[in-house]
Amino acid sequence: MLLPKQIPLISDITNRFIGPLPLVRRLCLCEYIVARPLGLGNKREYSTTILIPCKNEKGNIENAVKRLPAFGGHQEIIFVDGHSTDGTPDEIKRIIDAFTDKDIKYFVQDGIGKGDAVRKGFSEASGDILMILDADLTVPPEELTKFYRAIEEDHGEFINGCRLVYPMDKQAMRLLNYFGNKFFGLAFTWLLNQRIKDTLCGTKVISKFNYEQIAANRDYFGEFDPFGDFDLLFGASKLNLAIVELPIRYHAREYGETQISRFSHGLLLLRMCLFAARKLKLV
Repeated sequence: MLLPKQIPLISDITNRFIGPLPLVRRLCLCEYIVARPLGLGNKREYSTTILIPCKNEKGNIENAVKRLPAFGGHQEIIFVDGHSTDGTPDEIKRIIDAFTDKDIKYFVQDGIGKGDAVRKGFSEASGDILMILDADLTVPPEELTKFYRAIEEDHGEFINGCRLVYPMDKQAMRLLNYFGNKFFGLAFTWLLNQRIKDTLCGTKVISKFNYEQIAANRDYFGEFDPFGDFDLLFGASKLNLAIVELPIRYHAREYGETQISRFSHGLLLLRMCLFAARKLKLV
């Protein structure tokens, strides 16, 4: 509330459209705090589902499994393939046969894009805690232990990786991608009313219960996010989940090529930001 005195038309316009603007919002008179008990329930070792969306990542499949650390209770690994042409499906099947001591499942996504693969994998997941690990392994699998502890110890309900804190490998992120991530971080900080540095880090962790709530309300924002990152962040914010960013080390990929189209996907994500601004700020 920037203008508390009721002046017909002027107060409504000022409070609804001008009050939420960056910097101006610091002058507003009301602050809302959402408080409720944290935690998934009694302290115990929660089961986890590690979802690995992949497309043409044959050279990374074995390392994704071998380097995955042990944490929590039962671990389920789900590969969702995006119609690879480099032999990735055959490699996944080989790994399933080779690592019989691990619970590894394999699915082929119905549509296209990482967002579709995430929705497919999470619909098949059985773990208490759901994790996304990008198959390019630019975020090391070893980092997932920190994400598990963060959600297990009630530090947050939606744990989002952040690549923009520690120094990263020289070829890990192109300059244009870096500035694009900075821009979307600023946009989300305004949209979600909390500081978000890295919206497009692929590593995200949430409880199965909270994910199902996001999925049940997905029609509010729609499904045109090609990566699934905005879908999860917007959904978590709409449910007032405690969003926490966790810094990670970001490395250059060792196999394959990026699936990101910087310009076409960037424009699509910008459209989604504008759509979210109408849903979150201008209502």
